[in-house]
Amino acid sequence: MRAFSYSRPRTPEAAVAAFTDAGAGARYIAGGTTLFDLMKLNVERPTHLVDVSELHGTDLIETSGDVLRFGAGARMADIADDETIKREYPLLAESLWRAASQQLRNMASVGGNLLQRTRCPYFRNGAGGVYPCNKRDPRTGCAAIDGLDRGQAVLGTSDACTAVSPGDWPVALTALDADIVVLGPQGNRTIPIADFYLLPQDTPDREFSLEPGELVIEIRVPRTAAGRASTYHKVRDRESYAFALAAAAVALRIEGGQVRQAHIALGGIATKPWRSREAEAALRGKAPTRENALAAGRAALAGAKAGRHNGFKIDLAANTIADAISIAAERSAS
Repeated sequence: MRAFSYSRPRTPEAAVAAFTDAGAGARYIAGGTTLFDLMKLNVERPTHLVDVSELHGTDLIETSGDVLRFGAGARMADIADDETIKREYPLLAESLWRAASQQLRNMASVGGNLLQRTRCPYFRNGAGGVYPCNKRDPRTGCAAIDGLDRGQAVLGTSDACTAVSPGDWPVALTALDADIVVLGPQGNRTIPIADFYLLPQDTPDREFSLEPGELVIEIRVPRTAAGRASTYHKVRDRESYAFALAAAAVALRIEGGQVRQAHIALGGIATKPWRSREAEAALRGKAPTRENALAAGRAALAGAKAGRHNGFKIDLAANTIADAISIAAERSAS
């Protein structure tokens, strides 16, 4: 562990000022469930930590009105256990409680959860030049492309990176068209979640559209009638808490036996939380039968590109989407 300095401001504005004063080596920290791991692996090497775990007003959970509002400092456990969220937006609750153990959910903030970095073993275990990784050390190469790629992405990849975006909560938020409110040296701005995550292209080291010093302060989700008939369906190597091989966040509005509105996003198979307009279009106006659900799943994976060992993910993801559609449809009928 390298030496670093530390500050604990009490307001978002003070946190941004502390980050700016500390310079390029500063990092924000809340629950620490990701950053500490990366510091131990020597992937992250901050010179100053700005503790944002006790900023005033950032533990907000507001479920009334036309927009759901979650402060970035709200804990995963508190949102997952909220009765309104469980009843009206089960995909949000499920994406949180399926993501981690109770101990981690009690510590981890939903704002920090947005900024998880990939679990690619070459990224996490290659510090010191053991394995080339463009995400960790730009322009050094990508060991995963010709290496062990079973867990890598099949959508949104580039010649520079195939690392999977690891989050569950961001996938559910992507399905529901969330907005991310940030505060930085230049003031507040709102980023649609579709623009918050960046494709790797030839700069995989830049994963988020945040500017230096910007701090996530709030997550906003538009209220939708489709939220009640929703699910977050996750397939993993083991049933206990693990990262997804494939996951689907689905919310449906069904009228007269036909899907009138569909929200479908994928996790575990892409380099960013992946909204599938193709799957939504394939399902819209049709009955949510198994045949139609599978057709929607296959539409979502039409552009997938398999590596050496991860081709199984294409069929797995299509079936995961179909299963999630079936679950959401059953909830619509209840």
